Amino acid sequence: VQLQASGGGSVQPGGSLRLSCEVSGLSLRHYAIAWYHQAPGKEREGVSCISAAGTTEYADSVKGRFAISRDNAKNMGYLQMNSLKPTDTGVYSCAAELARCDHLLTLYIRPGNWGRGTQVTVSS
Repeated sequence: VQLQASGGGSVQPGGSLRLSCEVSGLSLRHYAIAWYHQAPGKEREGVSCISAAGTTEYADSVKGRFAISRDNAKNMGYLQMNSLKPTDTGVYSCAAELARCDHLLTLYIRPGNWGRGTQVTVSS
């Protein structure tokens, strides 16, 4: 299984980015997709998750600003990030697991494969 996150970049506060997660080696339709954020010098934390059924969950810090989605036909996951803040800066990684979203977001279950992340920098 390979996961590749992309779409990061440098934006000003209030800006937007759309991250993509390309998954290969499995049929994504049966898996939950989760996004994680690792700020400089901090532990990785769960940001958002979408279950195989399409149910979404978000960390409190991003509710109302981020939107997660998936395209099973393309084996892709997405994270639309709006109203970005400097605290959103960091590396974003994705994971695909046969697990509950609440378990993935809290890292009660740690994904076995984070894939290559993408850097997001929010700065004026």
